[in-house]
Amino acid sequence: MDRQNIERLNELSRLSRQRALTEAEATERHERRQKYLEAFRKSMKAQLDNTVIRYEDGTEEPFKRSRDKK
Repeated sequence: MDRQNIERLNELSRLSRQRALTEAEATERHERRQKYLEAFRKSMKAQLDNTVIRYEDGTEEPFKRSRDKK
């Protein structure tokens, strides 16, 4: 997500604390928030997929999420 979208999302959040958002503004904030969360989750998943656990004896194994263990 680019910087402009994050700044607009922050602006809408600040406005919501000052006054009630219009329906269009509330919809825009919801859509931008969903896009932000999607990008955050994608980034976090990529980071965890590339994480390796290194033990004291020098062995390494890929990090496994709790969902993957079932």
